Amino acid sequence: MTNTVPLKKNYEFSRVYKNGRFSASKHLVVYVLDNKLQTNRLGITVSKKLGKAVTRNRIRRLIRENYRLMEGMVKRGYDLVIVSRKVDVIPSFYDIKKEMNYLLRKLDMINTEVGNQ
Repeated sequence: MTNTVPLKKNYEFSRVYKNGRFSASKHLVVYVLDNKLQTNRLGITVSKKLGKAVTRNRIRRLIRENYRLMEGMVKRGYDLVIVSRKVDVIPSFYDIKKEMNYLLRKLDMINTEVGNQ
């Protein structure tokens, strides 16, 4: 992820939750806030209610990989927090991809211009 750095501090997550806009689907919730920088900052949250560490890390890896693949299409200069929702079964790679694409388009975070990367 060349144009994205991680969100790590609790106050950074809190600011995005409090001031950002969001959109939700069955497996994910995406929060977005303008950060006035030239890079995106990404935070991924998976609740302990989803399972043990192995399960949470698997979901985190699936979300991170899907974001990495669509990073070139995502507009720059935003803080993004992606929250995984509690579900009975672990979503597949393609379920997360489909929902993340839908949510980012809904929040107008996908570049529609080809040359704007």
